[in-house]
Amino acid sequence: MTGVPILFVDQDLLVIDKPAGLLSLPDGYDQSLQHVKSVFTQDFGELWIVHRLDRDTSGVMVLARNAEAHKSLNSQFESRKVNKIYTALVIGRPEWEQKSLDLPLRINVGRRHRTAVDLDRGKEAITHVTVTERLFDYCLVEAKPETGRRHQIRAHLATEGYPIACDGLYGNQFNILQSDVNIDREGDTNPTEPVMNRIALHARSIEFFHPSFRHLLNFEAPLPADVLHLLKLLRP
Repeated sequence: MTGVPILFVDQDLLVIDKPAGLLSLPDGYDQSLQHVKSVFTQDFGELWIVHRLDRDTSGVMVLARNAEAHKSLNSQFESRKVNKIYTALVIGRPEWEQKSLDLPLRINVGRRHRTAVDLDRGKEAITHVTVTERLFDYCLVEAKPETGRRHQIRAHLATEGYPIACDGLYGNQFNILQSDVNIDREGDTNPTEPVMNRIALHARSIEFFHPSFRHLLNFEAPLPADVLHLLKLLRP
């Protein structure tokens, strides 16, 4: 995979707009699959992964270019000084406009290794969710995770009854076809063609302090083409 957009680079940081389909880390079974470090190491040297995005989640991802920057960024994540905002398209129409989901999570539950709410053994997990647009049987939401548990946003939204579109692990929908949305438009000729076949989740922005200079940084990644196309079809 080539042409991954670079949002920022200096002696300490590499900030990218990770496309859906690119792994954050090497695959444990197939070492030949491209991942973030394999794409950028040749040009930028050794890189440290600061946080992960799921393979089919797109958006802003930060890498450290030295051990000191990695330590600083890890400390900011652990002390909750990093602010992240995600955009997600969920199935359903919540009655609320804003809600804080404070539900402890436990990872690697069951044969599918999902993250699940566990009031007794789960770790603290908080996600603040705001509905930004209502689109027929879907809603566009903004999710701000206060903690950083694996699959936190996906598990919280699914538990609340509003799984993310095309999230087959936490819901029953694996893709959205043209026949599932408004196709009465010129040029829409194939109702069985998928308009979205990956989880509709995008890491829109991240804010943190520069590891060396300590000034506040904020990076944003625009919605990718597949999400924009789906929203165009869903909007009246």
